[in-house]
Amino acid sequence: MANIYTNPKLNDNGVDAGLDLPNTKVPPRSKPVMSDVCVNGITIPEGDILAEAQNHPAENPGQAVRAAAKALVVRELLLQQARTLGINATPEQREEGSETEEDAAIRELIEQEVDIPSASQEECLRYYENNQSRFSSEPIYEASHILFAAGPDQHTARSIAKARALDVISLLKTQPHAFNELAKQYSACPSKEMGGNLGQLTKGSTVPEFEQALQSMQIGQMSPEPVETKFGYHIIFLSRKIEGNVLPFEQVEETIRAWLEAASWSKAVSQYIGILAGSARIEGIDLQGNDSPLVQ
Repeated sequence: MANIYTNPKLNDNGVDAGLDLPNTKVPPRSKPVMSDVCVNGITIPEGDILAEAQNHPAENPGQAVRAAAKALVVRELLLQQARTLGINATPEQREEGSETEEDAAIRELIEQEVDIPSASQEECLRYYENNQSRFSSEPIYEASHILFAAGPDQHTARSIAKARALDVISLLKTQPHAFNELAKQYSACPSKEMGGNLGQLTKGSTVPEFEQALQSMQIGQMSPEPVETKFGYHIIFLSRKIEGNVLPFEQVEETIRAWLEAASWSKAVSQYIGILAGSARIEGIDLQGNDSPLVQ
């Protein structure tokens, strides 16, 4: 079959001779994720930063990579200082496994160079007095309920469940002694077999709406209106409440001391890292800012 038309721009192989086509035999190299990160002339490999990023959950990959780069810069600063001071430490065996030699050197450097003040009893007592809510035991509730079940998106079923709950509340107002029997008859909760008894409840034992209703009730009181939760509607009866007590200072003194000293340790180490960073040549990343490891 004869060619009716030949494109003058094509060579004998059918390729446009005037085009500069890329070499498809070698795939193009991907661009680096970020510019080189260096500490006093020592480059931190991009692969190490990407691997470290998995240990820094963030809203997006870019934030995780930046956090990883900063963490590795801080690590390199500490390792360089340990080498400068000639620190050689023996790795310790811990529950999570043995330390690496580098981790041991960093630990020894901080123990040697950073002065961590101990918390006095006076400081612990002052913290205790200013934060007593943190040292109070949670109240304990003993309650029963009748559940009229309906899922959050079951609008018709929820309307029916609420109407049934209101009917049973009206009945209980005239026959309060019938709560156990009505729970066995109507409740969709396995506690129905015990007359709706849920046993002892503390903070977090139930969903927030149920917990809030308990906090507003008096002993021997039934919820005057159905309590709505994601499970449906509840009729609640509070049979007993044990108020929380403030723990004595002697019982929490060591815990407070550990908290205060841990806070002092973090602050002192951050300041020490800041001094090292201030005298170092750091390229490719900025350690300053609110998300900096120097202020955490």
